[in-house]
Amino acid sequence: MRRRSATAGFAVVLTLGLCGCGMPSLTSGFGSSILGGGASSAKVDSITEEQLLSAAKADVNGGAGSLSTGAIAHGCPEFIPEVREGSVTIYEDGRVGDGLAIKHRGEITKTARECIVEPGRVTVKYGFSGRVLLGPRGQSGSATFPINVFVTDAKREKVAADVMEVAVDLNVDNPISYFSAVRTITFDVAQGARPGEYKMHVAFDRKVPGAG
Repeated sequence: MRRRSATAGFAVVLTLGLCGCGMPSLTSGFGSSILGGGASSAKVDSITEEQLLSAAKADVNGGAGSLSTGAIAHGCPEFIPEVREGSVTIYEDGRVGDGLAIKHRGEITKTARECIVEPGRVTVKYGFSGRVLLGPRGQSGSATFPINVFVTDAKREKVAADVMEVAVDLNVDNPISYFSAVRTITFDVAQGARPGEYKMHVAFDRKVPGAG
């Protein structure tokens, strides 16, 4: 995991953190690969943490940014942040919901994926990035966020999952920090189903002290 931070006005950070008005999430693809018919040498290797970090920083600076560098493989599952769990606010102990007690707020702002689609199986190389905003009670140090990535079928039943942590360095003099991760997950496609019927989701795990 790479760790990055960028300088920004503290007043701006507080405004974003307290009102929760972060930039909208954007899900895009970084090229595609489809296995089958002897194309066993195809690889999913274009998504990088550096690209995702750059895209996340572009959001903070006011630009939407584009994560697409090519067409997405036919049937590649959509990859989206969960509506509520795409962000998490950490408060001082016993003060969840108090805007003046916010320590920091994590937001997933960019996602990307590319696929190798085979008969009965899909391999997805996925990536996501985001930022952490210091709040009124924020302090310099490190912060770790548990992240859940999971795949659902057409009935919204989970068929695969990946659990990880992202870490950032926080500094009151540089109150916006960034994180990114790139990993791979493989799941089976049920007989009679289509890969495009599946969806991938990314979410913060809210079962941490002070989360709200």
